[in-house]
Amino acid sequence: MSYNIIARIAEGIGNQLFMFANAYYLSRKFGYNLFLDNTSGYFKKKNQIRSFELDKFNINCSIASKNFKFDTYPLDIKRKFLKSLDLFKNKKKIYVEKRDSNKNTFFNPIDINNLTKTFYIEGHFECERYFDEFRSDLIKLIKVKDDYLNINNPYINDLINSNSVSICIRQNRYSEGRLKNDDKSLKLTNDTIDYIFRSIEYFKKKVNKPKFFIWSNDFKNLKEYFNDEDFMFINNSNNKALNDFYLFSYCKHFIVGPTSFHWWGAWLNNNPNKICIRPSNINPSKNKDFWPESWIKI
Repeated sequence: MSYNIIARIAEGIGNQLFMFANAYYLSRKFGYNLFLDNTSGYFKKKNQIRSFELDKFNINCSIASKNFKFDTYPLDIKRKFLKSLDLFKNKKKIYVEKRDSNKNTFFNPIDINNLTKTFYIEGHFECERYFDEFRSDLIKLIKVKDDYLNINNPYINDLINSNSVSICIRQNRYSEGRLKNDDKSLKLTNDTIDYIFRSIEYFKKKVNKPKFFIWSNDFKNLKEYFNDEDFMFINNSNNKALNDFYLFSYCKHFIVGPTSFHWWGAWLNNNPNKICIRPSNINPSKNKDFWPESWIKI
């Protein structure tokens, strides 16, 4: 009998990569076949503002067949029923990321011996300790396919030929989907900008002539804050998210924004001398262990 993992993939690129990386680690470590469920996390209307993106990377994992998915409302009811049955079983069929009493997650090693030979896995697993053992593999796999890239991107030379520092500002984080909270979104943006300026001062003391490159999902009003020659805005037009992600690999250093998308850009970057700064007072994740311990807190 074969051993199989079916990983439920959901949300945007950054979260999808965490879900994949954790499942990849388990499959490599314990000799399981890995299948990605690319539809069950997206069939509900509230989730359709995002879509499955891992097929745009060099991730050669198999897609789960229809009989291993829960991508209709009746099948989703079946999934919930199976979770209920698991409460009475020693070996679980569906592994769900653990949460504490405040619904926060944390690094919690997964005991494969408590799972069936074919099992489903659900959760974000936003902590490098779930998969950093296979970082070299992930660096090779999590590369955007050439078909989606502007490989002659004009920003590449600027990033290579300077002491480039990547800055990422996600705006409107809490203004998407059904539960809109514009005030909360604005506070996150303001807190992020405050953290960025403190980090800029750090780089100016540590790095010779740093050049700051700014990525964002919405550049509105940002030039009010970043308006001198030390700053350049990265504004890709075609396949924006994928080309933004691609350019992270050319950066020398990172002021990591409170976003899983930028987290991955910094984590995968292979510059051996890179400096990664992260905010001490902002965590965009429900995972207490979201930030790598080696990154500098500011």
